[in-house]
Amino acid sequence: MAKQRIDHDRLFKELLSTFFEEFLLLFFPDVYEQIDVHHLSFLSEEVFTDITAGEKHRVDLLAETKLKGEDGLVIVHVEHQSYTQRTFPERMFIYFSRLFQKHRRRILPIAIFSYDEHHDEPSSLIIQFPFLTVLDFRFLTVELRKLPWREYIRQDNPVAAALLSKMGYNEDERIEVKKEFLRMLVRLELDAAKQRLLFGFFETYLPLSEEEEIQLRNEVSQMETKEAKQVMELIISYEQRGIEKGIREGIKQGIEQGIKQGMKQGMKQGVEQGRKKGIEEGKTDIAKRMLAKGYDVQTIHELTGLPIEKIERMKG
Repeated sequence: MAKQRIDHDRLFKELLSTFFEEFLLLFFPDVYEQIDVHHLSFLSEEVFTDITAGEKHRVDLLAETKLKGEDGLVIVHVEHQSYTQRTFPERMFIYFSRLFQKHRRRILPIAIFSYDEHHDEPSSLIIQFPFLTVLDFRFLTVELRKLPWREYIRQDNPVAAALLSKMGYNEDERIEVKKEFLRMLVRLELDAAKQRLLFGFFETYLPLSEEEEIQLRNEVSQMETKEAKQVMELIISYEQRGIEKGIREGIKQGIEQGIKQGMKQGMKQGVEQGRKKGIEEGKTDIAKRMLAKGYDVQTIHELTGLPIEKIERMKG
């Protein structure tokens, strides 16, 4: 099966548009101090055509706001970059110039680099002659891979929590990074929708193997009692959502199989048989994965509804 392509720009846009103030506060506190967040709004998506290259480019995120003590509006342009590109500063300048041409306002450009390599990214585009500097264009940057993740775990900032998954950790720190992410999520006490957004973002970029998940649960169980309980409840709640999703997918697959059978032996009967088979197969697959993660038989029975005897047989 082909590996599913990650829509990096969509994920980052969703994260930053939801937590824009927290993003500025985390990485650019000087900017945050000058911005009047009470006048913050997001502009519609901009699409520019590169006639020379024959390509269309979408601007990732545009926020319209004010500076404190000033009447004029300003635009904050945030561009996410998930791969190295030699001409990226040129692209930032082209975006800047076209946005200025359309809006005729001051524009603050910011670039976020999220690729895994360590690379010194330029933050300017300079065009000059020996006798004249024609252009000195500069933009703010965040290079996530260069950031030491441990320096961000004490901040109660949702953007910091999500972006731990893209910061500079070693492979043998993966479990610890997720544990600290979960502790941050508990402290933040966000509503369910925002919590799902952060969890989904983190899991996309730092998914643990089943063996790592088992080790994570063991480490969580050794934490201080109250915090361990809260973190464990968080883990279980998201695994429960995974179970429910698996069952829904099993039902969908079963219905599709049933429809195909129904064409031959009666639509209603085929759909019902397929639905039941899909539910059962979905629950069985989930129960096997839960056993591999160390869940006890009673918990699996309560979450999936499978008979205890059948779960016991799976252990053998």
